[in-house]
Amino acid sequence: MIRVLLAEDMRLLREALVGVLSLAGDIEVVGAVEAGDAIVTTALQARPDVAVIDVELPGLDGISAAAQLHQWLPDCRTLILTGVGRPGTLRRALAAKVAGFMGKDAAPDDLVDAVRTIAAGGKVLDPQLAFAALDIAGNPLTERECDVLRLTASGADPTEVATRLGLSYGTVRNYLATAVTKLSARNRVDAIRIASEAGWL
Repeated sequence: MIRVLLAEDMRLLREALVGVLSLAGDIEVVGAVEAGDAIVTTALQARPDVAVIDVELPGLDGISAAAQLHQWLPDCRTLILTGVGRPGTLRRALAAKVAGFMGKDAAPDDLVDAVRTIAAGGKVLDPQLAFAALDIAGNPLTERECDVLRLTASGADPTEVATRLGLSYGTVRNYLATAVTKLSARNRVDAIRIASEAGWL
């Protein structure tokens, strides 16, 4: 039997996924959680072979939870499910050592097949997401520009960013302006969105 842990915050969808997986004769759902910060604790108790994790979870996002799971329980392989296929999210997922990445619009049989493939040591990747990731050009931002955008995205104003990075206020404003220009963004918020979706932050 393939032991599966499921993480999905929407109850109706979580129960539907448990039902789909339980119908397969060779899969047993050994845990179902609604928050990302419950994944590792539950996995250490239930010892699943595969964790099926929604990318957007309360408490801790799915990819961060997958990275923690890989650290604490490396034998458990992870399949990320996403409702919105952003190339940057795919890159983050691969960096977190997930074994699979697929859209929530996949057919139930495809999900079951993906779990079997991953449990057997294989990998599963949505081809549309893979092509979208390949189409994105390299990161035009410098490491320092990424640092400034990342801190700004967390809610820090330019004065706080300057203090935390040991820079002057003017230098931080220059980095932000340069990032906006390089990304052809409308403003800082748009630059943060573009960089986040591309996986550069």
